[in-house]
Amino acid sequence: MNSSSKPATVTPDDDSQGPLTFEKIWRMFQETDKKFQETDKKFQETDRKLKETVEQVKETGEQVKETSRGLTRLERQFTSMWGKLVESLVEGDLIRLLNERGIEVERTQQRVSGRKKDINFEFDIIAVNGDEIVVVEVKTTLKSEDIKHFISKLEHVREWLPEFHEKKVYGAVAFIHTEENIISHAQNSGLLAIRATGKSASIINDNDFRPKTF
Repeated sequence: MNSSSKPATVTPDDDSQGPLTFEKIWRMFQETDKKFQETDKKFQETDRKLKETVEQVKETGEQVKETSRGLTRLERQFTSMWGKLVESLVEGDLIRLLNERGIEVERTQQRVSGRKKDINFEFDIIAVNGDEIVVVEVKTTLKSEDIKHFISKLEHVREWLPEFHEKKVYGAVAFIHTEENIISHAQNSGLLAIRATGKSASIINDNDFRPKTF
């Protein structure tokens, strides 16, 4: 045996060897508690960031809603401006167009509105003579549901406007854009179809077409 070799010694403070003592257990608890505290701080920081993210999402959502509301307002204003433009265009030619179709109207009224039995109503244009009136619904783009809604209004004209109670009531739809099947729908429903173009308007029903009396 090499006389220079020495046996290994055990350090009293070495936690990996020797019996567990109160001091060792207490240090272990302290270290574990420290790690728990560090972990808790990380959780708190993560929670704070999540809350900030949620608030940012809410703010973004409100901004999107406000932008959407603004776009809706602009769309309504734009649609209203177009509608008034089309009304003016149609109204300027309406007496001539109807006279050419044998409906001898003499004057027009725009935006005839009122309230009857808790129902608000409005008619875009009404052309009048002694015995007949032609009620015109104006749309920038005419859709099938517009025709259905308009016909339901025509059926109440005499009730809502008693001054026309004794007159024959005809209906017409005026528009800039639509599809051929919608024009057929209007004509089959007994309505005059008036297309507004760049500087004028024209009735596009067949020459022998006679509008329905409502």
